[in-house]
Amino acid sequence: MKDYFYLCSMKKLFRVVTVPVSLEKLLNGQWEFFNAYYDITAIASEDEELFAFGQANQTKTFGISLTRKITLISDLKALWTLYFFFRKEKPLIVHTQTPKAGLIGMLAAFLARVPIRMHDVVGLPLMEKKGLKYYLLYFVEKVVYACAYRIYPNSFGLKKYMIDTKLASNTKMKVLANGSSNGVDVSHFSKEHFSKERNSALKKQLNIDQMDFIFLFIGRLVGDKGINELIEAFSNLSDEDQKIKLLLVGTFEKELDPLKKETLQKIRNNPQIISVGYQEEVRPYFAIASCFVFPSYREGFPNVVLEAASMELPCIVSNINGSNEIITDQNNGIIIPKKDTKALQKAMFSMKHDTSQRQLYAANSRKGIAEKFGKQIFYRALLAEYKELEDDL
Repeated sequence: MKDYFYLCSMKKLFRVVTVPVSLEKLLNGQWEFFNAYYDITAIASEDEELFAFGQANQTKTFGISLTRKITLISDLKALWTLYFFFRKEKPLIVHTQTPKAGLIGMLAAFLARVPIRMHDVVGLPLMEKKGLKYYLLYFVEKVVYACAYRIYPNSFGLKKYMIDTKLASNTKMKVLANGSSNGVDVSHFSKEHFSKERNSALKKQLNIDQMDFIFLFIGRLVGDKGINELIEAFSNLSDEDQKIKLLLVGTFEKELDPLKKETLQKIRNNPQIISVGYQEEVRPYFAIASCFVFPSYREGFPNVVLEAASMELPCIVSNINGSNEIITDQNNGIIIPKKDTKALQKAMFSMKHDTSQRQLYAANSRKGIAEKFGKQIFYRALLAEYKELEDDL
């Protein structure tokens, strides 16, 4: 390892994700901070989007062919390409995030003898799988962790799950700061940026009455995010209440974990459900919402819940790791069992009608977020980790 280190003329840091949107969303803000300490290259698929990201963030990029699905031939080509790129460039650190990037990136870095190999675990798809698919995903994760020098689950609950299922040893894992993979910029995610006039204009644009109660979901519109249960619960409530709206911000995925047909039909046919698709800027939707709802089945550490809390929104979340580390039941929101439509419906009803309790949640939601989960806190913890690993070489 030391021989390889002394061959490195510069301290190069390579960040690898599957698709460029992860660079923009999951790691937003890190490029400016870490450019002062390392020669950074961002690696992902989709060359045009990656090139645009590099230009916007003044960061070097390298594109490879990666997909979120299992594509054996393409994945082997990506592994081969990345291996030779690492051998040529000799990075000091390769830091991967997202499952496919972790597999290809860690394997290539291990084979290329990169001295510091770091992988972020931001969620485990296997948590909701059974049978052969579970064991296949379990094996893949074991390969990634075997190749990594250090593993970083982004919540304490996720770390515990990984220990309990013997995915990785406690000594090889570490949760940075208080969790998350990027922290939250509380100055950016603040209601102060949005006037009543601006909020009213957006409501009018979306055909939402100024007095409507707005439930908001932001994320991928897939089964694992609890969207089937959310639509069913809201549909039951909207049958009796015309003054509520459900605002969905995110993309549908027809190939990976699609929604039920009846769910899609309800979204299309219910005028009280408004789907606006993917939005580059989500803060305006937080600003007009009355309550944020996130009934996901599994997460690592959901940044979107951090953002909602920072925007002073009361939250309804499922009792899963990450979400239950941000939201405290009956303090800044309501925690419900996952996959429980009746509990979700009850919580949504309570949030709408119990005004004093909702106001208490909203008042408490932003408290402590900056101190525990602020971006600079996370960045300093990650920088300290990089330096500590360098010192160990």
